[in-house]
Amino acid sequence: MSSQKGNVSRSRAQKHQNSTAFKNDKYGATVQVKKANSKIHDGLCQHCKGVLEWKVKYNKYKPLTQPKKCVKCSQKTVRDAYHIICKPCSLQLEICCKCGKKEDIVIPVNSHLGKKEQEEEEGERKEAHRRRKKEEEDFDCDDDYDDDDFDGLEDEEDDFDRDLKLKNTHKKSDIFPDVSLLNGKD
Repeated sequence: MSSQKGNVSRSRAQKHQNSTAFKNDKYGATVQVKKANSKIHDGLCQHCKGVLEWKVKYNKYKPLTQPKKCVKCSQKTVRDAYHIICKPCSLQLEICCKCGKKEDIVIPVNSHLGKKEQEEEEGERKEAHRRRKKEEEDFDCDDDYDDDDFDGLEDEEDDFDRDLKLKNTHKKSDIFPDVSLLNGKD
């Protein structure tokens, strides 16, 4: 048995062997898979980098939707999934962003970014901000009203008040007919 304590070597080959390797984009890559495949794992030790690459390779990588809190500076600045330390703290303390150990960092933080990639990221942020602003403007499009729109409103309020008073002054006899005056033949 492979799980037997102290049994280091196996006596037989693997029983079930896949004929083809798993491909995470076999049936067309989604946006999430494309982002995960293109992500460069910087600021990590060799072990953590291998773990995250495995997660991406076998479709187990789930990106963050909102920033997490850094364990060193307690700010919501951790933007990468499975990380516990933000990149500035990691750079300053020279520790791994994922495990927090003082290991050799395989790819230093921001060493892979060129000016072109930084400009692309900035452009994406600006585009997202522009889209949000446009949605707000569309939502608030009726803010430029005139006083002419409310000219007849006061007259309508007076009519409403008058109708309300009339309803309250009616007697029950006005609402319900007097049945004592009716002659009924059985």
